[in-house]
Amino acid sequence: MIRKKKRKWMKSLMPQTLFGRSLLILITPVLLIQVFLTLMFFDRHWSKMTTRLAYAAAGEIAIISEDADQAKTPQEIQQIADRAEERLSLLIYFEPGAQIDQDQQKHHWMGWEFMVGQTLVEELNKQLVQPFAVNVDFKEKWVEVRVQLQRGVLNISMPQRRLFASSSYIFLLWVFSASFILLTIAVLFMRNQVRPIRRLAIAAERFGKGRDVQDFKLEGAREVRQAGQAFLDMRTRIQRQISQRTAMLAGVSHDLRTPLTRLRLQLAMLENCPDVEAMKSDIRDMEKMIEGYLDFVRGEGEENPVTTEMQEILQQVTSAAKRQGCQITLEDNAGEALIIPLRPLAFRRCMDNIIGNASKYAAHIWITMHRTVDNRIEISIEDDGPGIPQDQYEEVFRPFYRVDHSRNLETGGIGLGLPIAMDIVHAHGGKIWLEKSPHGGLSVKIRLPI
Repeated sequence: MIRKKKRKWMKSLMPQTLFGRSLLILITPVLLIQVFLTLMFFDRHWSKMTTRLAYAAAGEIAIISEDADQAKTPQEIQQIADRAEERLSLLIYFEPGAQIDQDQQKHHWMGWEFMVGQTLVEELNKQLVQPFAVNVDFKEKWVEVRVQLQRGVLNISMPQRRLFASSSYIFLLWVFSASFILLTIAVLFMRNQVRPIRRLAIAAERFGKGRDVQDFKLEGAREVRQAGQAFLDMRTRIQRQISQRTAMLAGVSHDLRTPLTRLRLQLAMLENCPDVEAMKSDIRDMEKMIEGYLDFVRGEGEENPVTTEMQEILQQVTSAAKRQGCQITLEDNAGEALIIPLRPLAFRRCMDNIIGNASKYAAHIWITMHRTVDNRIEISIEDDGPGIPQDQYEEVFRPFYRVDHSRNLETGGIGLGLPIAMDIVHAHGGKIWLEKSPHGGLSVKIRLPI
């Protein structure tokens, strides 16, 4: 259980895109190499250079302190200090009778000041016999050494560059600049490699929503082009199958309706009797069944998506339902015009099927629409009818399944209304499901991408 949580936690930290993960693969070893090189540089080169510079500075301070301590008068000490300032670029002055406090010998350095100051103290301990105190202040860019002499305190100040290797900054700047340039080139290259994959994903998504993908072109690496070619071949096969099915159904429709038309004409020539009326009713039922089968197999047909305002489509569907005697209410909660690529005829057929099913059992129908937080359109068709058992919410989307198990087409239909609606919604890249209506009946939910 703990391992699963750790894996989920690690997965949550991983980038979700291929571009992000590719960058992580590139950046991680570069950062590790940078850290390793930096540590090696400071452990070997920088520390050795600092030690050598501190050794040289401590030697100069020791020589000056010994000469000054052997001088007999303060004037001689000042003369030694003046010569050292002129030749060694130091700032030296003498405080007659002064003493170094013990607190001044305690050091409270942090970071770079500690590394430089501690190295200088170690070298002074090796070469200087007099008591001393060191003050390192990188803000002022000076290092001060106070040496206790017999007649006072000798203050020796030197610029921090005497103890700090300037080449360190240059080296680090060069390393990180080179890494930045390499990473920039890698990012640009990786973006060009990922772009064809992203375009392939967009084309597949558009095709799944029934939209045109004629502008898709093969590009990128060999494997990406192979995947793109496989997608184009799949698209061609699917379109060919749809065209063949549509042509076949057109022929089947003609072949089935021709004998039914002859039967209807023959019955019209006969005298009215109960048997003739029964046969006419059977013919009407057969025509309804044939239309239902053709609508189901035809699906959205070859209708091309067009930019459509959803409010206008729902208004047309609602007006048509009212003309047929339905008590229906349309409520628009979107607050703005929602325009999406849509197959208008197919979507009207979808809404007509849902409203037609609801009107058979309900006295009133409510249609509401709003925009979701994830930028999708959600449409709810609710009624106050008896509803259906919750365990049949999935079953009613199966072709030819009917809640009313009688074969009466006037009440139960042929069980293709909701399957056709589901196929049309899926062809638009959407989702359809059932819920319990707050009005007591059934609620059909449709969610479409914008």
